[in-house]
Amino acid sequence: MIERVRAVLVTADDTMLVIRRTRPGIPEYWVLPGGGVEPGDESREAALHREIHEEIAGKADIIRLLHTLETDDERQLFYLARIATWSFDDRTGPEFSAEGRGEYALEEVPLTLEGLDGIDLKPEEITNVLRGAIGAGSLGAGVPL
Repeated sequence: MIERVRAVLVTADDTMLVIRRTRPGIPEYWVLPGGGVEPGDESREAALHREIHEEIAGKADIIRLLHTLETDDERQLFYLARIATWSFDDRTGPEFSAEGRGEYALEEVPLTLEGLDGIDLKPEEITNVLRGAIGAGSLGAGVPL
């Protein structure tokens, strides 16, 4: 089974960092930073730290596991994390130079229902999880993560 780790990266301004994906022939969509767990990763959390470094040259404090999404052949673990610094210009992930992968653009989106409504975040299930957490007041605006 393939394992992937992704992070809801909350900034000091109560926004979250998302990657806007633009690929030929596919409607624009957004994803959370992260990627596959590799055999050399000591843990899922170590894999997430590596992916955050590769994708946005950032360092994050992982707060907790937020959600797990499992299909027959893939498990995605979504973590909640705080991030203070990042630099999309200094990213190093191999996907950025791969031919035909389309464009990756880092964006900050308000961690609000309106912010979520403004993007097509994939997978849809994590959008629903975030909606529930925001609606319950357990994310953003002064709430300790």
